[in-house]
Amino acid sequence: LLPLDRVIEINVSTDPLRTVDITDEHSVDVEFSYSVKWKETHIPFDRRMEKYSRYSFLPQHLEIHWFSIVNSCVTVLLLTGFLATILMRVLKNDFLKYTRDDEAADEAEETGWKYIHGDVFRFPRHVSLFCAVIGTGTQLFAMVLFVFVLALVGVFYPYNRGALLTACIVLYALTAGIAGYVAANNYRLMGGENWVRNVLLTGFLFCGPMFIVFSFLNTVAIAYRSTAALPFGTICVIIIIWALVTFPLTVLGGIAGKNAKGEFNAPCRTTKYPREIPALPWYRSTIPQMVMAGFLPFSAIYIELYYIFASVWGHKVYTIYSILFIVFIILVIVTAFITIALTYFQLAVEDHEWWWRAVLCGGSTGCFIYGYCFYYYYARSDMSGFMQTSFFFGYMWTICYGFFLMLGNIGFRASKLFVMHIYKAIKCE
Repeated sequence: LLPLDRVIEINVSTDPLRTVDITDEHSVDVEFSYSVKWKETHIPFDRRMEKYSRYSFLPQHLEIHWFSIVNSCVTVLLLTGFLATILMRVLKNDFLKYTRDDEAADEAEETGWKYIHGDVFRFPRHVSLFCAVIGTGTQLFAMVLFVFVLALVGVFYPYNRGALLTACIVLYALTAGIAGYVAANNYRLMGGENWVRNVLLTGFLFCGPMFIVFSFLNTVAIAYRSTAALPFGTICVIIIIWALVTFPLTVLGGIAGKNAKGEFNAPCRTTKYPREIPALPWYRSTIPQMVMAGFLPFSAIYIELYYIFASVWGHKVYTIYSILFIVFIILVIVTAFITIALTYFQLAVEDHEWWWRAVLCGGSTGCFIYGYCFYYYYARSDMSGFMQTSFFFGYMWTICYGFFLMLGNIGFRASKLFVMHIYKAIKCE
């Protein structure tokens, strides 16, 4: 189909009468032939991609996407109802018990989450790494929001994946100052002194593993002489962007965060020595809690994951960015809610080491997404060979690692707001 001077669309079909069986072990001479038929069309060149955009809005596709949203909304409503009926009722009883009679409270032994008020705001171990995780997660969250804004405005076109990758690289570079500021500011609030090390750790926390994975996979592509290998000039441009934009913005953000005013105003005074955590059953350890925390958010997005995987690793076209944005918001909400619930249950059994647990539980959805990669690779895709396997699992590991950092930051911030709220509502001495 062409409007006299430009090709608008190409339809390729095969003739079943001319197929040749080449599965035998003996060599076969095959004669290739083709024919071309030109048709004139009145579709202008600027509107050549509208066909692919409309394809995603066909009724059978929209029904599945809307079913995904309904499934996600039901998950949110169930989780919200759980928090409203169970958690808030328990908190109300706790508040009544802790504030009913101060004199009786002095005589009786404290139990539950109030019992650890002197330890709940004790800063976590490995403070520098913790702050780097929070800073990098905040940066990735901001980058994803900006990408959605560009997608909803209509910047990205079907089959133009280079524009999306370019936007991710540029936005990651421009949002680097957010990571530096958040990490350095939290590090200062938590009493850290070696802010240079913290800024360096923040700058390399995501870029370092990503560069290692990229270097290995690009080497594999070069060894296989694949067109998927990035040329040396493109690699130099990416390194220059990181050296001249990303890293300097991280340092500037770190300096601003280090010099920012404000203190960590905890509702309760922290004791000098940490309280011993009582023996807990196995299902209250970190790994089972991560499994419980990641299942619900993953169940809210797994239907949409197939279309995303088919678009990234297959030949499908994904253009319904509005539905994807709704699913992303639902993912953030479910992650925050489930992390708050698990944090309360952790404090209720007098386990005060909730800082890292909130990050791990919030980010556990990234582990579920990577587990889905194995199902998609063996059950839904036709990929095979070392190069395709390494590309798929290597780059998906990088994406899931970014999800882990971003959702871990969401889980921690939600848990921190919850913990600050409940301890402000009671009298702690």
